[in-house]
Amino acid sequence: MIEQEQIDDIHLLLDALPPHICDAVQEPSGNDQLLEVVMDLGREPTARFRGREIQLSPIAVSEEEISYVTGRIGAFGDDNRAGIERTLHRISAIRNRKGKVIGLTCRVGRAVFGTIAIIRDIVETGKSILLLGKPGVGKTTLLREMARVLADDLGKRVIVVDTSNEIAGDGDIPHPGIGRSRRMQVSTPLSQHAVMIEAVENHMPEVIVIDEIGTELEALAARTIAERGVQLIGTAHGNTLDNLMQNPTLSDLIGGIQTVTLSDEEARRRGTQKSVLERKAPPTFEVVVEIQDWHHVIVHPDVARTVDNLLLGRKVEVQVRQRDDRSQVTVTMQELAEEEALDEMRDVLGLGEELTSYRVPGAAGLQPLRIYPFGVSRPKLEQAIRDMRLPVTLVRDIDEADLLLTLKNYYRRKPPALRDAESHGKPVYVLKNNTMAQMQSCLAGIYELDGARAAVGTAASTAPSPNGTPMMEALQEAEDAITSALDRGHAVDLAPQNSYVRRLQHRLAERYNLSSRSRGKEPNRHVRIFPAGTPRRPDVGAGSDER
Repeated sequence: MIEQEQIDDIHLLLDALPPHICDAVQEPSGNDQLLEVVMDLGREPTARFRGREIQLSPIAVSEEEISYVTGRIGAFGDDNRAGIERTLHRISAIRNRKGKVIGLTCRVGRAVFGTIAIIRDIVETGKSILLLGKPGVGKTTLLREMARVLADDLGKRVIVVDTSNEIAGDGDIPHPGIGRSRRMQVSTPLSQHAVMIEAVENHMPEVIVIDEIGTELEALAARTIAERGVQLIGTAHGNTLDNLMQNPTLSDLIGGIQTVTLSDEEARRRGTQKSVLERKAPPTFEVVVEIQDWHHVIVHPDVARTVDNLLLGRKVEVQVRQRDDRSQVTVTMQELAEEEALDEMRDVLGLGEELTSYRVPGAAGLQPLRIYPFGVSRPKLEQAIRDMRLPVTLVRDIDEADLLLTLKNYYRRKPPALRDAESHGKPVYVLKNNTMAQMQSCLAGIYELDGARAAVGTAASTAPSPNGTPMMEALQEAEDAITSALDRGHAVDLAPQNSYVRRLQHRLAERYNLSSRSRGKEPNRHVRIFPAGTPRRPDVGAGSDER
């Protein structure tokens, strides 16, 4: 068996609970599997163990019982979290509108020694490492163990920036789980980024450990630390590298993503569209570790190369590390297909594909419109109108227009023409980019045309759908496939859809805790829904336009 030692001081948490709740939570075989105790005013108290939840008492929680607990723990901070001195337990409060505590989540904190073995060789390289994973998967536990090993075994000067006292415990004396690491407490979550910089400037650390990087200021502080040559070990909100690439606040941690417009000549030379995706800067973290559980992680050993290859549509290799019951770690290399990688990342960032033109057989009964294009390619828009056979006239005087059509970058700057149009009540429609596909989709939306023609890019039938709109049909097809996957236990392929509809289908599958992937090439790219128990993405983690 894997040799792991746990320190949880669970008796100190149970002693803070009302006696009848403390007695009810005691398990004959021990409380090693206890995760948290929940007490909400007017409801029965419950305890959550790994894989199950039990009711502790038929008697609803009273105000006196909540006061009993709050009087035996530390003070709550601005983040509504408190602890018990020199333990890792975390008590989080729910307050009413007047600020009174009406609910408590008493979470067990454990220091688990030995979890770092699966990535210890990476930690010893001195590279900055970012940990990702679902809530409760063990990111903070692993972070704490990494701090201890770096300080005790490798003899490095380690500073832990502890915002909620979750890494090193409550009180002024740090928990032994962080070893000889030094801990800097943060008075309020809003000042976490300032304490990160203070740690570098005042205490000359070789390593800084930080939990839950979640704001733009914290991401900027992390970049400042990394650029000063300090090894950074941290966690961030997100399950996979894909999540960070689509998160505008945190994407800087892996270099940031930007859209670059190429000249016609350069686009022809590269054989790409004019709008391409590129990495902005060197990544703050050189390695990203996606935690599936303590015995299974997915490692991106070279984040810069991974991001570049994803954006260029090249093959992406990752390490899949697994640890067996004999403490043996196996490392295998797996990859995504070249075409699939770029398709997925474009879907994640909402760029979609440059779809072929589609036609509307006749415009009888449609209301004529006068559109003023502001910053939009007039020749492309005229071509889109001709292809769709719409009764649209492009005007050169904004006062003559029924609506304005512009691009996102113009709309953000709000030039006088757009401000005047909005002040006079004229509708303004915003395109993401200057492509035929964007223009056709926008025009189809204005006229409420059959979405299937816009989605697939072919000459669709004009017969009305008996079951509603094509988008509703696509979602209903996904619902039926989910039912089939749950009942029969086999994968189901859906009909081809555009990137937007595919993302909705992936999110629908996620609601039922099923995995899904996009398959094939445009215009035949489609979603496959897998039965329960299938790994979400056995080759690289969770999906991209897949959810």
